[in-house]
Amino acid sequence: MIRVLFVCWGNICRSPMAEFILKNWLKRQHGDDFYVSSAAISAEEEGNPIYPPARQELLKHGIICDDKRAVQFIKEDYGRYDYILCMEQRHVNAILKKIGEDSQHKVFRLLDFSIEPHDIADPWYTGDFSKAYSEIEGGIYAFLKTILSDYL
Repeated sequence: MIRVLFVCWGNICRSPMAEFILKNWLKRQHGDDFYVSSAAISAEEEGNPIYPPARQELLKHGIICDDKRAVQFIKEDYGRYDYILCMEQRHVNAILKKIGEDSQHKVFRLLDFSIEPHDIADPWYTGDFSKAYSEIEGGIYAFLKTILSDYL
């Protein structure tokens, strides 16, 4: 089983969008081979639901995000997941600060798997949930293309 954790600042926009985009894809493909979740760097949104515009963007694509509530990344998560996929470099840096070092090479930006690695801008500030969705979806595709070629 491949265990994937998506991480963003508050776990109310980008990382839960990524979680549910991947879960939606997995319903049709390789579902039993994966465990997927998401978490926050910050504790400020802990317990809060997905931000309504992020939820609406998912719904536009037929994706239901159920009763997801924000949780914070904890040091022990490093041992629980095979891949920790962050939305920005500052999230990678925060995780590295929390865990000490990435000795097992698990921590990446999601778009590090794409042909144009970069941070995914926070739609909380930009208001562009459509662009965030598109970049996340592309990053997930690139990630899966990379790991499934080795896995299958």
